[in-house]
Amino acid sequence: MSEVRATSSPRDAGDEPVLIARRTHCPVWVGRDRAAVANSLVAANPQVDVLISDDGLQHYHLARDFEIVVVDASRQFGNRLLLPAGPLREPVSRLNTVDAAVVNGGEVPQLPVTAFAMQLGGSEFLNLVDPSKRMAAGQFGSMKLHAAAGIGDPERFFSYLRSLGLSFTPHAFPDHHVFTRSDLEFAGANAVLMTEKDAIKCSCFAREIWWALPVDAQIDSALVDLVIQKINPKIGASRGH
Repeated sequence: MSEVRATSSPRDAGDEPVLIARRTHCPVWVGRDRAAVANSLVAANPQVDVLISDDGLQHYHLARDFEIVVVDASRQFGNRLLLPAGPLREPVSRLNTVDAAVVNGGEVPQLPVTAFAMQLGGSEFLNLVDPSKRMAAGQFGSMKLHAAAGIGDPERFFSYLRSLGLSFTPHAFPDHHVFTRSDLEFAGANAVLMTEKDAIKCSCFAREIWWALPVDAQIDSALVDLVIQKINPKIGASRGH
């Protein structure tokens, strides 16, 4: 287990943990044993009274006060089978025992749990060589654009770029792809667009024509209220001790 800092190498710590550390400025720790990692994080940061475990539903040794399932609005539960026959880690019936669901990128389907809609939004691109340089989508004009994505669903990123009015050549890579500079050398490209998660891995060998699109989650504030309502008594009790 180890602490992840904003300056940590994505190769060592992982792309998503480094991105979380940079965006949140909160203590971030990683490791296989989530309970041990949680104890180490709190020991090193005694001021922390709320822990969020990313992708942690199946780590049952880690106690939890609130569980949130994230559902892809377009793919939902696929063929509803468990790995390796389908995409699920647990049966759909697991929804009966969680506290809330967050539905990303579309209408909220009927679920056996309180569900909240979420959209990812952003329209300003940051230059990988000089992050102080910013470009709105409309400023790319008639440039010859290429877009690269090494995420779980590259087409979601490409569709979002199209919704911004951009025309480009798409290049899909596997999730968590370890990029090299040659992966992104597209002949005749005036600009290469990528996700912020991919940019984390590419900034050390970036070119000036590479741009990243940071996005923020836009989510129903009622979910925040529900989480605070559930965990607030426990926070008060822990502070009392």
